[in-house]
Amino acid sequence: MARSSTTKAQDRLRAKINMFVSLQDNKTFNYKQVGHALEIGSPMQLRSIALILAEMAFDGALIEVAPGMYKVPQRTSVAEGTFVRRSNGKNSVLLDDDQESINVAERNSMHALNGDRVRVNIAATRRGVEPEAEVIEIIEKKDQVFIGTLKVSRHVAMLVTDSKFLATDILIPRGKLRGGKDGDKAIARILEWPDDAKNPVGEIVDVLGRNGENNAEIHAILAEFGLPYRYPESVDRAAQKIEAGITPDVVASRIDMRDVTTFTIDPKDAKDFDDALSIRKLKNGNYEVGVHIADVTHYVQPGSTLDKEAASRATSVYLVDRVVPMLPEHLSNGICSLRPDEDKLTFSCIFEMTPNGKVVDSKIARTVTRSNRRFTYEEAQEVIETGKGDFAEEILQLDKMAKIMRKERMENGSVEFDRPEVKFNIDENGTPLGVYFKESKDSNKLIEEFMLLANKTVARTIGDPRGKKKPKPFVYRVHDKPDEQKLMDLAQLAKGFGYKIKTKGDPRDINRSVNRMLEDIKGKAEENYLGTLAIRAMAKAIYSTDNIGHYGLGFDYYTHFTSPIRRYPDMMVHRLLERYLNGGRAVSLDKLNEECKHSSNQEQLAANAERASIKYKQVEFMSKHLGEEFTGIITGVTEWGLYVELDENLCEGLIPVRDLADDYYDFDEKTQCLIGRRHGNRFRLGDSLKVVVARADVHKKQLDFVLAGTEKKLPVKKNSATQNKGGDKKKTRRGRK
Repeated sequence: MARSSTTKAQDRLRAKINMFVSLQDNKTFNYKQVGHALEIGSPMQLRSIALILAEMAFDGALIEVAPGMYKVPQRTSVAEGTFVRRSNGKNSVLLDDDQESINVAERNSMHALNGDRVRVNIAATRRGVEPEAEVIEIIEKKDQVFIGTLKVSRHVAMLVTDSKFLATDILIPRGKLRGGKDGDKAIARILEWPDDAKNPVGEIVDVLGRNGENNAEIHAILAEFGLPYRYPESVDRAAQKIEAGITPDVVASRIDMRDVTTFTIDPKDAKDFDDALSIRKLKNGNYEVGVHIADVTHYVQPGSTLDKEAASRATSVYLVDRVVPMLPEHLSNGICSLRPDEDKLTFSCIFEMTPNGKVVDSKIARTVTRSNRRFTYEEAQEVIETGKGDFAEEILQLDKMAKIMRKERMENGSVEFDRPEVKFNIDENGTPLGVYFKESKDSNKLIEEFMLLANKTVARTIGDPRGKKKPKPFVYRVHDKPDEQKLMDLAQLAKGFGYKIKTKGDPRDINRSVNRMLEDIKGKAEENYLGTLAIRAMAKAIYSTDNIGHYGLGFDYYTHFTSPIRRYPDMMVHRLLERYLNGGRAVSLDKLNEECKHSSNQEQLAANAERASIKYKQVEFMSKHLGEEFTGIITGVTEWGLYVELDENLCEGLIPVRDLADDYYDFDEKTQCLIGRRHGNRFRLGDSLKVVVARADVHKKQLDFVLAGTEKKLPVKKNSATQNKGGDKKKTRRGRK
């Protein structure tokens, strides 16, 4: 029987698609791009292309890298990649060629650890079967440690790990305990893992303290992210040898600004004062405003013991109950800190500004300054609100300038993220007694605007040299455009609440629409949820020598210059600035790139550790509220459950899907919903719920809720404060409009 013309047409179309695919190398594409390349535009034929691409992906001929986006697998039967080990046993390898993740059964893993570089043999793909790989060689082992609790008996010792990347405990020979006792929190390194052994064998690297003690748990969080929790003695000794050294010769080599009104404004618990502001009125009616930054690099010399330690750390780490400083306290809280009534060496941006905040002229210079007053943000805020207090005239003038500069910045497309920070009242033992929110007020914004001005000025000075000179290698703080798909998802979800966000066109218009939404949601039930999604839609800011500008701020040139006590990139900028202003030659671009990448990575690790410490305290705090009822909003929907953030304290917990016992729920990824099969109940992002605190596992930092009214054996204790604050669903819905 002759084949139908429709079938022949499909075969011809499939052949054309195969030809297109064969030419794509490692490029991604979707059905519309294929149709455009083949000059096909009819809806029916485009649907056929979409179906054929989906079939090819099902057969393993293509990889679907994102919904509707495909690429050709770039691999042979033997490939290299990074091993990903999970405590649930779902191991995989991330291939170098095409970044595809392929499953690896434990029996085929050679006991590779998470992060190890491996060579694998990839099994031939079969229709409808996920591809699998077998590790045939561990090329490079990643240096790593594991944190857990020691279980020591008469004959054997084990480290019961907290790791997400190891399903088994570590056997510790008694001679390798390093003094660790049963119940101690400890860090171990794996020494060997025989092929036929279930458990690896390791040694204790450090004993952190008793399991559950605050210091031990906080140090464990730092160790989990590979961050140091104490200073080497050699570094402390090197720091102690440094003296302030503000001699007449040093002063003579700088601009002496000790007679100019100068003050710092910082958090009330701060001890490391990076920056100060000075202001004086000029004869022409303008103002001279100085942004003075601690001259850390005067004391920390390149290649010194102190410098190597600071470069390795790259940042101070701000945890829920402490700061782990980048520099030893002798420098960070002493010699370099701009404390009141002490002469200090500073690196300054000095501006001539009109009373309305317009910069007329600027210069960058090394200076000597003397702070007249240390303000907390609260004290400066009181001056702004009442017009009374120390240096009221100066603070009010700076506040006026800052507000004008901020308004102009927002009009030029800067995004205004102004979410409250969760803070804990903590006793001397580290136990959380209460939760409060730190909000940014005028005093915070005053400092922010002048720091932004200084950072922008320094970046433009080097990145945009006068004349036809080529910019020299420099450290920029860059921020790429938001992920297009995430922005579209945000716009779609915001639309459900009655807000409109632009997703295409001039970046300034897009950012203005985001700002309007962020302003409109203030005080409403959806504020925290949509604010969080807006942040997630944005790219992460990083350090780079490639200046692509800072999208979120709307700046063409931006760097970090104003916090060298707590950020190593600022120290790098200080050194480059001094070198180039003095006519020095360009530095190595490759070396600078490596330092930027390391600093960006360390910054991310520090942020992860900070979040983990907050989560730890949230779970510890909520463990005192088991059985109590709260209201919250759904901030995450997954196939395994609903993440709910409580209105009262922003603590986030999970309602496991197994505890939604009234129905069998399916996860709809497109609409971000859990939908009941029988009753059609829907749980979606942003919905308000009443929940009961069911479980609080401090060690795993896990908080579980159940829906109010479905708890079984839990004693429910109503929380009247939450009831009043949360309101009912009708009020929430009205708020959305």
